[in-house]
Amino acid sequence: MGTRDKRVDAYIARSAEFARPILAHLREVVHAACPTCEETMKWSFPHFDYKGGMLCSMAAFKQHAAFGFWKGALVLGDQQARDAMGSFGRLTSLKDLPPKKTLVAYIRKAMALNDAGVKVKRAKPRPAPALDMPADFAAALKRVNGAWAHWEAFPPSHRREYVAWIHGAKQDATRARRMATAVAQVSEGKSQNWKYESKGR
Repeated sequence: MGTRDKRVDAYIARSAEFARPILAHLREVVHAACPTCEETMKWSFPHFDYKGGMLCSMAAFKQHAAFGFWKGALVLGDQQARDAMGSFGRLTSLKDLPPKKTLVAYIRKAMALNDAGVKVKRAKPRPAPALDMPADFAAALKRVNGAWAHWEAFPPSHRREYVAWIHGAKQDATRARRMATAVAQVSEGKSQNWKYESKGR
């Protein structure tokens, strides 16, 4: 027997008026096609799991809703929409969805993939490009006792945050202030976002 999650009820209730009938319809179709599916919330929107794996999900935005299969490319092939999140593009009314019979067939195809233990290889995220270290910033760090040692001990993400912050200054005065702040913080071993990191502990 499947499960329903009260958080999904709340999600639908607080969605935009146009989206509520779309989400409610999708929810019922998924349960009709897959009576043993389990509802949950992942990444702040409703998901339907089957046999321990993600089956499909739905979401509502300000001007459209979306519904998609975790293994969308295998379920729909070339018919999968590519202009928005989800498998059927931007949904603004029930008319944007395939007929219930077609949806059920897609859901059962997705179930069969989970039954067979088919895994989807996700592309690894590309590493963030390196930013050029400003020569004057490097020189300023080296002039302050211990600052350069802290800088070299920082992980790449911390270094990138500082460099991007300095590069992002549009005026010379702003850049100078940012660089002075950066040197002072680095000399104490602090990351650019150290205040937020402290609050999160």
